[in-house]
Amino acid sequence: MDVKVVLVSALLGLICFSVAKLDAAAVDGNECTKAAALSCGDCIKVGQQCGWCTLKDFKPSRCDEVKALIDKGCPDINVENPRGSISIDQNKDVTNRKKDVAEKLKPEQITQIQPQKLTLNLRPGEPQKFSLKFKRAEDYPIDLYYLMDLSDSMTQDLQNVKNLGTELAREMQDLTSDLQLGFGSFLEKLVMPFVMTTAVKMANPCAPLTCAPPFSYKNVLNLTKKGQEFTNIVSQQKTSGNLDSPEGGFDAIMQAVVCTEIGWRTATKLLVFSTDAAFHFAGDGKLAGLVFPNDGKCHLENNAYTKSDYFDYPTISQLADTLSSNNIQTIFAVTDKVQPLYKELSRLIPKSAVGTLSTNSSNVIRLIVDAYNSLSSEVILDNTKLPDGVFISYVSHCKNGVSDTGENGKKCSNISIGDEVNFDVTITAKLCPGKSETISIKPQGFNEKVEVVLNFICECACQKDGIPNSPDCDSGSGTLECGICRCNEGRIGRFCECSRDEVRTEDMDANCRQDNSTEVCSKNGECICGVCECKTRANPEEKYDGRFCECDNFSCDRSDGKLCGEKHRHGKCDCKKCVCDENYTGPACECSLDTEPCRAKNGLICNGRGTCNCGTCVCNDTNYRGPTCELCPTCGGVCGEHKDCVKCHLADSKEKCSSECRFFNLTKVKTKEELPRPFDCKERDDNDCYFFFTYDANKTSGAHVVLAETVECYTGPELIPVVGGVIGGIVLIGLALLLIWKLLMIIHDRREFAKFEKEKMNARWDTTQNPIYRSAVTTVVNPKYEGK
Repeated sequence: MDVKVVLVSALLGLICFSVAKLDAAAVDGNECTKAAALSCGDCIKVGQQCGWCTLKDFKPSRCDEVKALIDKGCPDINVENPRGSISIDQNKDVTNRKKDVAEKLKPEQITQIQPQKLTLNLRPGEPQKFSLKFKRAEDYPIDLYYLMDLSDSMTQDLQNVKNLGTELAREMQDLTSDLQLGFGSFLEKLVMPFVMTTAVKMANPCAPLTCAPPFSYKNVLNLTKKGQEFTNIVSQQKTSGNLDSPEGGFDAIMQAVVCTEIGWRTATKLLVFSTDAAFHFAGDGKLAGLVFPNDGKCHLENNAYTKSDYFDYPTISQLADTLSSNNIQTIFAVTDKVQPLYKELSRLIPKSAVGTLSTNSSNVIRLIVDAYNSLSSEVILDNTKLPDGVFISYVSHCKNGVSDTGENGKKCSNISIGDEVNFDVTITAKLCPGKSETISIKPQGFNEKVEVVLNFICECACQKDGIPNSPDCDSGSGTLECGICRCNEGRIGRFCECSRDEVRTEDMDANCRQDNSTEVCSKNGECICGVCECKTRANPEEKYDGRFCECDNFSCDRSDGKLCGEKHRHGKCDCKKCVCDENYTGPACECSLDTEPCRAKNGLICNGRGTCNCGTCVCNDTNYRGPTCELCPTCGGVCGEHKDCVKCHLADSKEKCSSECRFFNLTKVKTKEELPRPFDCKERDDNDCYFFFTYDANKTSGAHVVLAETVECYTGPELIPVVGGVIGGIVLIGLALLLIWKLLMIIHDRREFAKFEKEKMNARWDTTQNPIYRSAVTTVVNPKYEGK
């Protein structure tokens, strides 16, 4: 039964909530009507749910939800509701290429992302969704440029890099059959305080040892497929020296990326940056007086960087953007001591990885292969800058049915060669920029991209069918367009009925402002030829009124969610104020002037302890409460308040009780167990006996007392036996304690005496002669004495 009650209550609550939401919607209108759009173009920009009625004599708001327009009498054929669309302009299938196939494709013939070009027609607020497919092609070409720090501390590393060409080609033969290698070296800017610029030090900075002259960046070998040539060229390289520990590697990276001499192809581009030192970045050049920011352009002459003493170092963001825009993936092969620094740098550069070199770079080949596998196994989509008001979101569908959204929706990990993944892309325009824009979506580190042309629907098709100089527009003073008049130059008004020459616009606005207010027509209408024309509402029963549209019949105070208590017909809304019916008052006519609900059983209003306000008693004394101020919880309790009257009824003093205690009804039961609920009151009578009763009061039946006729009397205990018993108990306890103590002492004494006797019996006196004892008697024997 309780479950049914709960379910019914929940259902009623849901219905009430739904009705309240519908009422609120009816009062406030929807977004379409609240926008007060003046043209079809303005209307469709409000949201995808809004339509425009082109019917010429349509009276309600022309801009409304499509279903609402049809319900209000606008034929479906006259509802302008343009929708967005997607068209695929280029959709070449992804390449299914095998490495062992005899026919080899050129890099530009390989496709890894599909489709390649789309056109989106975007209506503001309406999202357009399309899918992209990505598949890593097998045997895809790889360009690897090895950029090495040739400071003197890298001497041992250089020896191991000399065999990099042939060994790396052998290691990567399972990944590609089309590998190109290049080599570049860097040191530092050729200015103080980075390099000692004296003639002697410029010739041999390592004196008294021998090393190569200092340099900033050299392109030693362009990208080539000849691994042996790589070995030969690198074998000829020598290290050099500079003053400070950080190196000028950022200059070298910038030149290696932007210079076409390097020979980058449409391929997977890898730049391996090998060093054992930290790096200089933008701002450090000011130490040498280099204040011009790096321009990000190529400045190679004879394969050497010529502007190291003119431009500052690149910024990190500049370097990241340049690497990303040229689809180059960076591998930082660094020693253990600077690895934390380059890991932080890698977080700022898309598609980059960090590997730890051994002391002499003996693990460089395995480092490159592992870093390449790590970079190429993750696909991350990126897009160019979006126009203002345009938003894009991604949902990834990766291997093993794994999907993700948000930032993780842009990428899929653990992608092997030949694996295929999909992305859902949603583009939404919140605003209407107007002219077409083109954006690109591409996987980071790859050359392919998807070109997306964005066209914006900012106007309605009906504008093209306008009737110039229409007679409906004040005899040809405007163009009838989408059901309304678009006035010719110099004409204004709903039907172009006013001339700007005859009536100045500022004068018309002044006539439409109330009491010199800044608001034209109270923001509830349009000033047409100096007269306010009030807006229409979605609900035809709701209207703006007044000379300045300052009044309405729907903004009054509400009672129980209804205007002026309209649910009970207590009043009506007139110019934002409630006009109440007779016997009602209050801001929302919610207050009844009838005092009958406040009348108590004794005929008094609020028991004479308060006033009747809107049909409810307001007690004068805050100690009293209840529907008619009949309860006083702090007045010694209800029990104490009614004790005397109940005791009167218990004593059967009917005459006295009927005259003094008539404000409640009394019912008697035999015992307290028969009371309707556990007894509320327990009071003492004149005989020191307790009687029990319950008290209840409500607005309809008044106060009601149920009295138990059986009382409970308690006799006090005899004092002398209790005192005597206590004293006797104390004496007995004392004697018992003395006896116990005496018994313990006797036991202790007997144990000690027995111990003494035992020790006495065990004693033994030694009878042997004392060795130091000498007798006092000396006996001398005469040798001639013969005993005679």
